[in-house]
Amino acid sequence: MKTLIHPTAVIHPKSELHHTVQVGAYAVIGEHVKVGPETIIGAHAVLEGPCEIGAQNQIFTGAAIGMEPQDLKFVGEPTWVKIGDNNLIREYVTINRATGAGEATVIGDGNLLMAYAHVAHNCVIEDQVVIANSVALAGHVHIESRARLSGVLGVHQFVHIGRQAMVGGMARIDRDVAPYMLVEGNPARVRTLNLVGLKRSGMDSTDLQMLKKAFRILYRSNLPFKDALEELELLGNSEQLQHLRRFLLLSQMPGRRGLIPGRGRKGVSDES
Repeated sequence: MKTLIHPTAVIHPKSELHHTVQVGAYAVIGEHVKVGPETIIGAHAVLEGPCEIGAQNQIFTGAAIGMEPQDLKFVGEPTWVKIGDNNLIREYVTINRATGAGEATVIGDGNLLMAYAHVAHNCVIEDQVVIANSVALAGHVHIESRARLSGVLGVHQFVHIGRQAMVGGMARIDRDVAPYMLVEGNPARVRTLNLVGLKRSGMDSTDLQMLKKAFRILYRSNLPFKDALEELELLGNSEQLQHLRRFLLLSQMPGRRGLIPGRGRKGVSDES
């Protein structure tokens, strides 16, 4: 164990580190931190808690994980950061604990968070998500699996970004991004399907054609929201279409921010 932990690292005796964890020079690990097998913690990284980190993660230089949330509502209640397995958390990434007793900021498995990304309180990042450099997620953002966020963009609090969506760099994301779509610009607009990402994922050609039809209904037909959903029902009942319809419906619920509209037309979220 001594060979895996640099002698300058400061590790609280009550923290729980698997014996295969590696800790770099001048890293600081607090009392309520638990780290799973074969995770590597880089030099000058700081981990506070309560914080649970799974197996085979790599946390690079200067990352700060488990700090108190940057939220004036926080009054010291017990909250968490929970991180799964096989994540790459690059230099100077910040991941804050949640607000609200018993709540957690959650990161799943197989994600890549590039340098200087910020994950605020109560965010949920599912699996195999890529978040590029200097992306800032406000509180309560939810990012579904295999989404891609390009660099230097901001995501408003309570926004949801759908499965396998792609968001272009330097955008301002203030409403929900529907699954499988490509969004870019300022103001952000849905431009097309995330065709490159969907093809790379190995999506079946029949399912891809159905999503192309769904895109035309939602963003090229000028149909009101309810009529567009009815047209989607007629397309079929594939898993992708079910997920898309469910996401669209939930985006209209109280507490959600509605949908980013298409290019040059009324948004699909409008009820008129």
